[in-house]
Amino acid sequence: MKKIFFAAIAMLMLFGMNACNKNKQAKLEVYLTDDPANYSEVNIDIQKVLINVSNGGENWKELPITPGVYNLLDFRNGLDVLLGSIELPAGKVSQIRMELGANNSVKEGTNVYALTTPSAQQSGLKFNVNVELTEGITYRLWIDFDAGRSVVKAGNSGKYILKPVIRTFTEATGGAIKGIVLPAAAEAWAYAISNTNDTVASAKPETTTGMFLMKGVQAGTYKIAIDGKNNYKDTTIANVNVTNGVVTNIGTITLVQ
Repeated sequence: MKKIFFAAIAMLMLFGMNACNKNKQAKLEVYLTDDPANYSEVNIDIQKVLINVSNGGENWKELPITPGVYNLLDFRNGLDVLLGSIELPAGKVSQIRMELGANNSVKEGTNVYALTTPSAQQSGLKFNVNVELTEGITYRLWIDFDAGRSVVKAGNSGKYILKPVIRTFTEATGGAIKGIVLPAAAEAWAYAISNTNDTVASAKPETTTGMFLMKGVQAGTYKIAIDGKNNYKDTTIANVNVTNGVVTNIGTITLVQ
């Protein structure tokens, strides 16, 4: 009987840990941009983008994208295009791999030439990044191709080779608010309300821990309204400051009847 009891406790603890881990997510948006080049077009056939979210290991997650040919020169002078976005576990992103198709080309004047990808790169263009994701925060990551330096002309043969010169940079686009609301019997909801009285985010605290997390909140000052049920009184926390890339913890709020 004791063995069954302890086994049940262990299963509940494991379930709780897994549930917590699933909640520790950040959002990553990946964009493509380019530096100028002396070509009419530089067309890259992007078929797949994979993100390595393991610290020092191999744990690749596929970014949902629309596969196809992207003309890098459409994204010069501050322009970019969203390749895709994905929810990832909080932690370090160490590498990105971009797998290309066969339809790569360069246009010089009115002439179009095939853009050859060296065999060593056919399994994917792999480049290092160094992004630390915090749970609840949305990040933008730009893949910045230097098309002028990435396209190499092989003598006078009319052959062009893709040797990518790429840099990446990131920006946190919002913050987050977390806290704990007790007791569970209050069945509370939490709302982030702006200075113009607009509700910008809401969350329902977990029934067991009372923890809540509001993601993707723009930088600014908010009041957090906690609405209780079952005769528990509502309460409001004023002047909650949110900063890009930071999770603001408002602590534990205990509702009273």
